[in-house]
Amino acid sequence: MAEQQAAARESFSSIQVGQSIQGQPFSVSRESIQRFADGSLDYNPLHFDDEYMKNEFGKTRFGGVIMHGMQNFALITRTLTDWLLPQGGYHRRLETRWRKPVYPGDVITTHATVSDKFETEKSRWVTFDIEVKNQKGQAVATGQSMAEFPDKFPGRVGSPT
Repeated sequence: MAEQQAAARESFSSIQVGQSIQGQPFSVSRESIQRFADGSLDYNPLHFDDEYMKNEFGKTRFGGVIMHGMQNFALITRTLTDWLLPQGGYHRRLETRWRKPVYPGDVITTHATVSDKFETEKSRWVTFDIEVKNQKGQAVATGQSMAEFPDKFPGRVGSPT
């Protein structure tokens, strides 16, 4: 247990406000949209029906099918967990806003920047500003996230990493 506490504290202490994390670029395709729909059971025509998407959707005209918003959420989570888990941290919260639709053919990349770090009586915390950009450099999603660096990693036996 003492080793776990020391490892979590060491990882936490090395994190700097302003530190940047970049996810792997993700190429959006009709196939990736289909795979996400199969996993989430979300077969909304927004994601599949070109004819349907030629019309106005609410007050918006997308002009074609778009990627699931929750697929974007999953890519953000993957970027964070890929960085956090090896350091003994884990993802606790994510709030996002979708800024632009993501279309088949787009390539999106998640960027996270450490915005704060602090300790409470029971744990250590890091907050992030999140931005997902497409290949044109346009923000398609923004938000905030929080991670915890606990002394004992929940659900894990042995080392926190």
